[in-house]
Amino acid sequence: MLEFIQLLKQRYQAVLSQPGNESAKISYQQRIDQLILAEAFMRKGQLIASTPEYPLQITVIGPTQAGKSSLVNLLLNSNVAGVSPLAGYTVHPEGFCNGISPKDCSDLQRYFGRFQQLQQAHARADRYDCYLLTENTTVSKYLPPSVLWDTPDFDSIDAANYREGLIRTIALADMIILAVSKEKYADQSVWDIMAVLEDLHQPTVICLNKLVEGSESLLIHSLKEKWRHARNDEFPEVVPLYYQKQTGMPVWPESRQNLLIQMASKINHKKQARYEQELLQKNWQYWVEPVVAEHQALKDWQELVDQLIKQALESYQRDYLNHPHHYETFKYALAQLLNLLEIPGLAGVLSGTRRVLTWPIRQIMKLGRKRQHIADSSHEVALLKQIAEHMLIQMADRLLDRAEQNRQNPWWKEASSLLRSQRPEILQDFSEAARNYHIAFQQDVENTAQQLYHKLQEKPVLLNSLRATRVTTDAAAIALALNTGGIGMHDLIIAPAMLTITSLLAESAIGSYVHRVEAELKQHQLNTVKQSLFIDGMGRKLSALPKQLTHLTQFNIAPEQLQAAEHQLKEKRHGLRLL
Repeated sequence: MLEFIQLLKQRYQAVLSQPGNESAKISYQQRIDQLILAEAFMRKGQLIASTPEYPLQITVIGPTQAGKSSLVNLLLNSNVAGVSPLAGYTVHPEGFCNGISPKDCSDLQRYFGRFQQLQQAHARADRYDCYLLTENTTVSKYLPPSVLWDTPDFDSIDAANYREGLIRTIALADMIILAVSKEKYADQSVWDIMAVLEDLHQPTVICLNKLVEGSESLLIHSLKEKWRHARNDEFPEVVPLYYQKQTGMPVWPESRQNLLIQMASKINHKKQARYEQELLQKNWQYWVEPVVAEHQALKDWQELVDQLIKQALESYQRDYLNHPHHYETFKYALAQLLNLLEIPGLAGVLSGTRRVLTWPIRQIMKLGRKRQHIADSSHEVALLKQIAEHMLIQMADRLLDRAEQNRQNPWWKEASSLLRSQRPEILQDFSEAARNYHIAFQQDVENTAQQLYHKLQEKPVLLNSLRATRVTTDAAAIALALNTGGIGMHDLIIAPAMLTITSLLAESAIGSYVHRVEAELKQHQLNTVKQSLFIDGMGRKLSALPKQLTHLTQFNIAPEQLQAAEHQLKEKRHGLRLL
């Protein structure tokens, strides 16, 4: 699960880094922050599982000029945290080991991942992928043995630069101390982050800083109202901090001296796994929304391809297979049948071809490229090309409609552009495939002729009638002209001799058998065209087209990956098994 959360975060970051789609950027950044928080919270779970006695972690957070670093120094009874009147002075999470040794915090590097641990002296203000760890040598009367974290502001102008380090430090905390001043406590940024942290179930203390005597009552009442609007859990303890001009430091009330120590003693990590699962379940649909949208787009794309293939095949059946004037394949099978009849006197027919046929002799004597010629002159091949062109035109129109309807999702727009650029190549490949199919299918046509011939051999009377002089002379000439490339398939369909032999067979004793053979040939032809041209050919190319979309603008998380993660989320009802 942890690996999937990391992958999802990385894909959001990659998509967000690309130009365009400005409307989605705010939403995507919000999800990235939530995913960083979830990932860090799960890493904390790993830390707890592997090191049950790991030191307590307390994190101080707050907006600019809230006095966080001053509060850290107060709690540590030292001046180890750098203090400045300038906003954004603290840019690194800095942990102070109070009552423990930094050696006891060796697993922090594993928790922070790519962030490097540095000493205060080696920290650079322009480098944000690091955290600091410092030992506090003084004795604090307010803190239990723990690591106290000072953090960058979450609302400054440069907060985006060090957001990840801040989020990771917040997720690590066993206890949160929210530092706010009387000027900043009502800022929306404060309550936005407090609303998010409710899902982590961290005990919280609000330190109301920079107060003057008598002002805290009204402010605490207002804080309660803000808390109730942002969160549903119980309002936390509020510690008023009065500013001391002489020292420039806040003063911690003596009555609350043991507050943090008492709260620390009640911290229990047994529910950590359940909290992780609840966090994931609450935000899951929001996080995977664009991934699901891509999967739906792929599904819609495939449905569109399947729909257009279905329409293309319906056009093929209507305008070719079932068309009385265009269907040429069975006529060619009959022409091949004539060659098998072994008609006597064929040499005499050849010498009289000019006289018998209504076409000029030059049509008969064209280059004899039998099957290639048949494919080139075939009405079927021409029609298939037209159907393919119409199919791509329809698909382009549908993609433009989808892009217009889903302007926030660039998937359809990119798919439309990709189809437009690939269209000439797709059509060229289809044209070549259609020609190759037609040439190869002639073997099936010749097999059909053989099938009819064997049936005729069972009917010698009918066989002899077909060899009658007038019928066979014209028909044999047609067969010869067809085989030598002299006429085209469209000529074959309207040839009087072919009409005669068709009628004779249809009205003969094997008429029903002929009709059945023709129907079987049509069905076989339909299945062949469907599989070889539209499913294995154009359909496969169109189905694979989305894989060529720019990876930087797409999440490209496979449905199987998402399903596996969701299965694991549902499977672990009492805690997640972290990978």
